[in-house]
Amino acid sequence: MAVSRQKKESILKNLNEQMEKARMIVFVNFHGLSTVASRKLRTLARASFAKYLVAKKTLIKKALEKNKISGAMPQLEGEIGLIFASGENEIFNLAKNLVKFIKEHKELSVIGGIMENKFIEKKMVSELASIPSREALLTKLVYTLNSPLRRLVGGLEGNLRKFIIIISQMKK
Repeated sequence: MAVSRQKKESILKNLNEQMEKARMIVFVNFHGLSTVASRKLRTLARASFAKYLVAKKTLIKKALEKNKISGAMPQLEGEIGLIFASGENEIFNLAKNLVKFIKEHKELSVIGGIMENKFIEKKMVSELASIPSREALLTKLVYTLNSPLRRLVGGLEGNLRKFIIIISQMKK
């Protein structure tokens, strides 16, 4: 069914608004994805505080041209959906959840994306998924900063123990 000019303009306007707000956009090919799995993908996007949109490739290309994204644009083959993530934490959550979802649903594939107004390859999305959470990184930092102090206290404590043992031996 043909889409009217007004509808195309509103879709293009929505795409432009989402692209301006988004810190990361992921292009996915959803060809062969069932309706149930598509709903799960939308739910997953919402859970990651992201937005999932489907649009015609010509409208997507027009929106990309208007927003002047640098780098080489990936080949948009198949049926294309866009997932927009606007916050920093959402980027990592979205990447992790998307990689898990793709493992369960082989029909869905990442084509590429946009991050910080540059095109990124699909490999970058899986690399973002492998980055530990902020809390895990902060835990590692605290442990690393605390480690020398703990070893110093342990070393001093060992010397103090030895000193006490020597004194108690001298007393006997």
